[in-house]
Parts: sequence; structure tokens; C-alpha cells
Amino acid sequence: MIDARVKFRHLQTFVEVARQKSVMKAADLLHVSQPAVTKTIRELEEVLGVSVFERDGRGIKITRYGEVFLRHAGAVLTALRQGLDSVSQERSGDGPPVRIGALPTVSTRIMPRAMANFLKEETGSRIKIVTGENAVLLEQLRVGDLDLVVGRLAAPEQMTGFSFEHLYSEQVVFVVRTGHPLLSAKQSVFDTLGVYPVLMPTRASIIRPFVERYLIANGIASLPNQIETVSDSFGRAFVRASDAIWIISTGVVAGDIEDGTLAALPIDTSETRGPVGLTIRANAIPSMPLAILMQTIREAAAEISAAVANSAERR
Repeated sequence: MIDARVKFRHLQTFVEVARQKSVMKAADLLHVSQPAVTKTIRELEEVLGVSVFERDGRGIKITRYGEVFLRHAGAVLTALRQGLDSVSQERSGDGPPVRIGALPTVSTRIMPRAMANFLKEETGSRIKIVTGENAVLLEQLRVGDLDLVVGRLAAPEQMTGFSFEHLYSEQVVFVVRTGHPLLSAKQSVFDTLGVYPVLMPTRASIIRPFVERYLIANGIASLPNQIETVSDSFGRAFVRASDAIWIISTGVVAGDIEDGTLAALPIDTSETRGPVGLTIRANAIPSMPLAILMQTIREAAAEISAAVANSAERR
């Protein structure tokens, strides 16, 4: 039997504190006082017989026991949300909502084509697509705020409780505006890289370790004029208007390179290649609209991969 002492508010409060890593932020989002959040967490810990959070400097972090419970608490809240959605849909005649987290590498290249094909199926489902750093999207997927994340494969320690389906692989490129001095320079790009502003992926982004290893392997220990960003709109605008170098996944700038507004520097970045695909919760059963969208994403990825291969052969 489920312990009757565990209430919905215990699960909701626990998941929100785990997601925000802060009692204060969780209290604000739940519209309750901080003491109320603290009391609820203590009640849950009494039922479980273990601590789910511990102090970490001035903040808090989830314990090993908390990590285990989070997977189950998130699944319970997701199931409840799906149940409420199902009842609402039966009354309204609409399909179940589909919530997708898409990394920039697929937002500009894969998702538009996939969504166009999905809408032709007329499922009646409401679609929500959000972008952001990989760690944030995976956390939202873990607690049930998202149904699917489309992007690069995360590090093994971040994939606990998830299932990944590989679609294709892509690498990082160093892009600049058309006419940039480095495109016609005779010296090595790495000899003068530090002279120009460099847009780097943030430390929480999934491609950052690939980029750091690649730079170190090519003799670049640090970059003095470095700007960290995951904003493709800022990166695109800044690079077009300056001599900056943008280190970014190929998929984000493939269209810009094809239309000639940006150009990739002539360096071999093949060692930064990594798998891109679909990440879902391991035990999740996709709704029919989600399953259809996943299939249109597979088809869009296959079409684009084939086009890239054909283009490479022609060159």
C-alpha cells in the first residue's frame, strides 16, 4: 500500500525544490512561504526515513536518496498530469499536448521541417517547443514538464533514467562573416585565434567539453576575448557585424553557410563529432501525437542527412 502520509503537496514541493535547487525560489513559484516549504520537505523526509536534501555552502543539493526518489516522484506527477490532460481532451475533443525541448542545433534545421509534416496529420494537439541549455531541458524532461528533448547525447551521468535514440552525428564549426581576414590568411587559424572576439558555448552547454578538448589539442589554453552564449540570434547578428569567430554546432548555422552570409574556417573539426537524437524518459509510453511527431523528426533528420551527403559528394 502507498503510505497515506505522502500527499500531492509533498511530491510537488519536493520536485520544485529539486528543480530550483533553492527553497526560496520554490516557495515563490508555489506561492507559499519558505517555512511552509521547509516543513513540507521535513514531513516527506520523516515518511521516507532519509534526508532528500543537504546543505551545500549557502545553498542546498539533493542527496543520493533524493535523486532516486526524484525519478519516481517526477513519474507520479507526470502520470497525474497526463490523466488530467486526457480528461480535459475528452471533454474538448482536442488531442493531448506535446511539449518538446529542442537544442539550437535542431531548432533551426530539423524542427521546422518536422513540424510542417506533423501539422499535416491534424492530430489536434497543442504543441509547445522550448529551447535552452541541455541540462535545463533534461531536468524539465525528468520531472515531466517536457515529453521529449531533441539534441546531442548528454554525458552518461546526466542520462540516468533516460532513453536515447540516435538520428545522426554532427560536429562543431568555427564560423565567421563572409570576407573575414582569416578566410584568406596564409598562417594557421590557431596562431591568430586570440586576436579576435570568440563566441563560445556556455559551460553548461553540451558541446562545451568537445570544444575545450579541441582547443587544448591545438595549443589554445585560453582565449582573452571570449564571450559565452547559447543565443543563436545574438551569435548570428554579432558575427555578421564584426570580425568575431563563432564556435557552434553545424546544424545551427548550416543555412547561413549555404546562403553565403557566414563561412566556416578551413580547419578539421571532425574530432568534435557527436550523436544527435531523441531523448525520452526510459519508462515513458509516448502518446499518439508524440509518437507521430517523433516519426516526423526522424524523417526530417534522414532527409537533411541525405542532402548533406549528396552535397559533400558533389564537392
